[in-house]
Amino acid sequence: MSRRDFIGVSSLSALGLASLTILPSWKVPQGPLKGKKIAPSDRIVLGFVGLGQQGRSDFRSFSSCPGVQVAGCCDVDSIKRERFRRDVTAWQKDNGMNERCDMYEFYEDLLERRDIDAIEIATPDHWHALVAIGALDAGKDVYLQKPLAYTITEGLAVQTAVRHNGRVLQMGSQQRSSSEFQQAIKLVREGAIGHINEVHVRVGDPPKPFDLPEMPVPANLNFNLWLGPLNNPKIHYHSDICPVVSLDPPQDEKLWGAWRWYEETGNGFPADWGAHMYDIAQAALGMDGSGPVEFIPQGYNGTKYGTMKYANGIVMTEQPFDEKQPNWQGIKFIGDKGWLKVARGYIECSDSKLLKKSQEEVKAGQYEVSSPHMQNFLDAIREHKDPNAPVEYGASTNTLCCLFNIARELGRPVHWNPATLSFEGDKEAAAHRLYYYEYRRPYKLPYLDRRNNI
Repeated sequence: MSRRDFIGVSSLSALGLASLTILPSWKVPQGPLKGKKIAPSDRIVLGFVGLGQQGRSDFRSFSSCPGVQVAGCCDVDSIKRERFRRDVTAWQKDNGMNERCDMYEFYEDLLERRDIDAIEIATPDHWHALVAIGALDAGKDVYLQKPLAYTITEGLAVQTAVRHNGRVLQMGSQQRSSSEFQQAIKLVREGAIGHINEVHVRVGDPPKPFDLPEMPVPANLNFNLWLGPLNNPKIHYHSDICPVVSLDPPQDEKLWGAWRWYEETGNGFPADWGAHMYDIAQAALGMDGSGPVEFIPQGYNGTKYGTMKYANGIVMTEQPFDEKQPNWQGIKFIGDKGWLKVARGYIECSDSKLLKKSQEEVKAGQYEVSSPHMQNFLDAIREHKDPNAPVEYGASTNTLCCLFNIARELGRPVHWNPATLSFEGDKEAAAHRLYYYEYRRPYKLPYLDRRNNI
């Protein structure tokens, strides 16, 4: 049975003739394919898990792609669920679709929907692995926001689940589909600036200990479910980690969820921006699926910057890539024939003949609405092939980011073997929570493979 036949049959059997996926041919309302008819059997039906700022941004990106429908949404916050439903039904109305988007508190209920082809996940990092694996086991393709997971072991489990189930997973590393980064990767790989000796990558500050005062949990939020597998009694509710929104009067989040800035709930800038910038560095160096073998924290024996060393001798440091703008996230590749700098909306090379200098202003939020990356995911689903940012890339970058923080917290160098995925006898590093931690009951991590359980 072809995929198109399967979508049609499963939609009918799941919801009957009244299903929102059973629609007349739909004309693309905008973009390069404007006016093109998309048959119902070729439409990809999405479900969304995690409906905060990132989830809504991803919906805006997907909604601009032809041949997409949204059938359901899930969040632990009932107000965010209703806000998202209104967003979706307004879009459906504008495009002549049936106005329906079912809401769920528990993602497992959403995954039972047989008419849903793919799941978009924009939850906090500690939920990424469980939701992604659940979706993959349910036969769904997955668009997963970066980083791949909260821990190394979780990331490897997701990788196993993708290949075990034969599904498509696209990491939300949208820079993989952006022209300036693709050009930088190509130039470095082709040796345009010679043999690479150093890479300077600016991502930002590490996470800090959780120090927010406890606040009463609002009635609209299931905070126990938000915690999920996290097994740390220090964590309690504060509006900074679960930003408050309102429907009447309308008020969206005033800040990004601060859970990402605390050790107990996130991995700070090394994961938040490292999942973007280290990801591009890995791609340009030909290290997708692999990574550095030694991690040296800033300050150790006078080390000025956090340092990562590859087996081939390349050294990558977390430091300003542009001296004039030290806090600007970006990358500088240094070779024996020149250098190349790249950031969002910017690329520059020491040899003007290799690259015409161009610098453009990046509007606020521009990179959060990344339709080309979403379109690449949808194309990969239809063709059943790996997308621009497959799971192995996400797993290796996630491992790198976690190892960087493990070395920093231990205050000493950490050695890692990318081939065996092990610390090779370092019991202290293997016991670190960013490698593996015991989930809070009753949660369990499927596809668990603790290769370093020594």
